[in-house]
Amino acid sequence: MSLDVIDRYSEALFEFLWCPVCGHEVFSHIPFEGVFCKHCNTQVELQESHEDRGYDEAVLACFDTATTWNLHVDEKLRRDLPDGSARVKILGAPGAYEIDWWSPEPSEDWDAVERGEFDNIEEPDEVAHLA
Repeated sequence: MSLDVIDRYSEALFEFLWCPVCGHEVFSHIPFEGVFCKHCNTQVELQESHEDRGYDEAVLACFDTATTWNLHVDEKLRRDLPDGSARVKILGAPGAYEIDWWSPEPSEDWDAVERGEFDNIEEPDEVAHLA
């Protein structure tokens, strides 16, 4: 039996990551609770990957929208994850990370929000007070 090592926070990795729900790059680490997107509250958990293909690090970032705010209010500012969760495999080392794959795979039905994709869209007042 093998155990998955779960690392709730890695500063270098979170400098690379962004939220696939809203596109923001700032995360809050709440000790003993987890790591959450500061903008929409999507939870992210890091796990070591079982295979690393020779890279220094191979990490799975697992995003979960169970705690996400306002997915139903304005779809122009957030994009829900299929079945409420998605994973991304990241290879590399601090300063040289790259994405290996997303699960589920991006398709016509779903694609992760890109870093800063909604930065130029103004959030309506009725949405801002809810978040």
